[in-house]
Amino acid sequence: MSILKKLLIVLWRVWFYVLMALPILILFPVLLLLTSKERWYPQFFVLARFWATIVLYGSGFLPKVKRKGNVDYNSSYMFIANHTSMADIMLMLYCVKNPFVFVGKQELTKIPIFGFFYRRTCILVDRNSQRSKTQVFKEAKKRLDTGISICIFPEGGVPDDESIVLDEFKDGAFRLAIDYQIPIVPLSFLDNKKRFSYTFLSGSPGKMRAVLHPMITTVGLTQEDKRSLKIQCREVILQSLLDSIRI
Repeated sequence: MSILKKLLIVLWRVWFYVLMALPILILFPVLLLLTSKERWYPQFFVLARFWATIVLYGSGFLPKVKRKGNVDYNSSYMFIANHTSMADIMLMLYCVKNPFVFVGKQELTKIPIFGFFYRRTCILVDRNSQRSKTQVFKEAKKRLDTGISICIFPEGGVPDDESIVLDEFKDGAFRLAIDYQIPIVPLSFLDNKKRFSYTFLSGSPGKMRAVLHPMITTVGLTQEDKRSLKIQCREVILQSLLDSIRI
C-alpha cells in the first residue's frame, strides 16, 4: 500500500470519528434533556437514527436494506446481528425504526463524547462480572415493560481473528428473548467488515448492505430450547453472509 493511500485512509477514518462527534456536540443540550428521563427515550431514538444516517452517508457509505420480514412498530423485539465494525451501531439504527436499547460492553463508554450518551442510554455489561450480567436482565425487563425493544450483538464482541465469517454466539440474547417471550429479528450486515473493520489501515466508502430477516418466535419456548434457538438464529445470519461472499 502506497504512502498516499495510507494517508487518505487515515484522513477518511478520522473524518468518520469527527462525524460521530459533530452532531452530538451541536445537539448536546437537546440530547442531554432527552436522556434525562426514560420516558423520553423514543424521542432520543429519533435523533439517534438521524445521527446514524449523517455518519453513514457523510462517510461515503450507501446503506441498502433488504427487508425479508415485517416488523410491527408497536411490538417489542430482540434484534441481533453479526458484529465486525464500529459502523454496526449506525447501520442497526438506520435499519430499525422500532425504538430499541443496545446491550453493549462498558469499554465503549471510553470513547470521547459518544461514550457519554452511550452510558446514559444503553444497558452496559461487564462480561467478567456475574453481578453485571444479572443487572442486565433487570434493566432489560424495565425497558421491555415500556415497549422498548432490545438489541444485542450475540458474538459478544468483534472476533479477534478477522478471517472468521461469524463467531460463536453467547447465550444472553436468547435467554432474554425466551424469558420475556419476545420474537427475535436477525439482521445480516454483509459489507461492514470490508467497509470499516477495526483494522485501522483498511476500508473504503461504498455500498453497505443489510438483510432484515423474518422474525423467529419464542412463544412457548423454555430455557431448554435456548441452544437450538441460538443455532437457528446463527444459521440464518451465517447463510446470508456466505451467500453474499459467493456472489
